[in-house]
Amino acid sequence: MDPDVIAPNLKRRLSGVTATVVRLVPIQARQMAVVTTGPGLPDGLPHMPLWRVALLSRSRWRVWHARRNTEMLAGLVLRYLFGRKLRLLFTSASQRKHSAYSRWLIARMDAVVATSDRGAAYLQRPSTVIMHGIDTVGFSPAQDRAALRARLGLPQGVLVGCYGRIRPQKGTDLFVRAMIGVVEAQPGVTGIVMGRATEGNRAFLDGLRAEVAAAELQERILFLPEVTVDRMADWYRVLDLYVAPQRWEGFGLTPLEAMACGVPVVAADVGAFAQLIGPGVGQIVAPGDQAAMTAAVQEWVGDAGRLAEGAAAARAHVVARHGIEAEADALCAVYRQLLA
Repeated sequence: MDPDVIAPNLKRRLSGVTATVVRLVPIQARQMAVVTTGPGLPDGLPHMPLWRVALLSRSRWRVWHARRNTEMLAGLVLRYLFGRKLRLLFTSASQRKHSAYSRWLIARMDAVVATSDRGAAYLQRPSTVIMHGIDTVGFSPAQDRAALRARLGLPQGVLVGCYGRIRPQKGTDLFVRAMIGVVEAQPGVTGIVMGRATEGNRAFLDGLRAEVAAAELQERILFLPEVTVDRMADWYRVLDLYVAPQRWEGFGLTPLEAMACGVPVVAADVGAFAQLIGPGVGQIVAPGDQAAMTAAVQEWVGDAGRLAEGAAAARAHVVARHGIEAEADALCAVYRQLLA
């Protein structure tokens, strides 16, 4: 395959960026010749080994769509050292001041996309704002939630989840402490923490487990291992409420994933969460506010009618406003501009 667009994923470990590439490329590939390159990607995606990218013909221009610093640098190396005819595009999800090194890389891109208005404000150059979307077919409500819970070995009752990297920035401790208070007050509620802690955050995770054990709630607040991208939808489908307690976030896809599966969301006011979560589909609280987070979760799980209404509203909201097709179309329009 001779691609028009190359989407690198130069990281082996699962991340939000990897998930974005995995979900976007098959949809974009219906419009243009888009391939991935790099490790850590599932089978079935259109893919080209990195060494073959370095040997692509110089007969025409192609787009190199980077989402990390390493990928911007690789694009520069391919263009200037290997002489490949690459238009360099970078998507920035960050909502903080970029380092001098990142600014240097970004300044050398042919075009930049920001995933939110807040993120665009931190870029010291013009950008196109294209918010992330979600695959509303792959992420959809369960047909039989009780049966799915049984298959995954989960209890019935009310399930509240928090998924992703386990570290202070992600606010996992805020979720765990909120759930300690909630499950003590609500006998039918179970909390689920699912994700991976890197070596540097292992002590952080061990401390949270110890807090749960001290409260004798090991069977009510579960710590589960990370699962692959293709299995994530089922873990949202089993939930009644999703919590995104981050202290900082660039964009944050997990609330969209949850809402697409018919799950209302309580989230901190970071990333694009306030733009994503509309009235009736969830609640926004101040970042790092333990009392507000606990109170919001308590209010939602204590009102079955509100959970049911929020589930229906969340699904309808995402289908109407945040489908991944709109994101794919907008990015393909940028690719065509760069190739024109």
